[in-house]
Amino acid sequence: MNTTLILASLYLILPAYIANMCPVIAGAANLPFGTPISSRLFGSHKTYRGFVFGILGALGMVYLQRHFQMNDAMESYRLLDYTLIPLPILALLFGGGALLGDLVKSFVKRRLGKKSGSAWFPFDQLDFVVGALLCVSFVSQISLSTWIVLLIVSPVLHVLVNIIGYHTGMKDVWW
Repeated sequence: MNTTLILASLYLILPAYIANMCPVIAGAANLPFGTPISSRLFGSHKTYRGFVFGILGALGMVYLQRHFQMNDAMESYRLLDYTLIPLPILALLFGGGALLGDLVKSFVKRRLGKKSGSAWFPFDQLDFVVGALLCVSFVSQISLSTWIVLLIVSPVLHVLVNIIGYHTGMKDVWW
């Protein structure tokens, strides 16, 4: 794998990464809409707040990516033309896809009898990436090499970010 492919793949998935982090940050800030979507189906940590702020975070990131594209600042790392698809649609695909992937994983986790908040490697690290890439694939072709890079690199980054969140008090567990 070359460095440009890794950086371009990470640049592509940034809105999903942001969408995945926003629920934790919004929860730590005690922002509104903290009602669980369905504790029985998904666990108590899946809230309306998470969806609202996750999609808003993705919207902010795709806006920045389009801005950088318009200024040719990140040209060599761009795998998606941010001018062809309306930004709210991209935010829904990246952010909503990431959050739906997490929601589906939580549903399966509950059906398997795993407790809310318990570790489930590698699904906890890949659910949002797979959800986002599947949704974005409806409007843009994602190469196999990009999928492979993200499926390898994302678990490592996910664990590192969670450790930071744990040590800053934003998360109750390091995973």
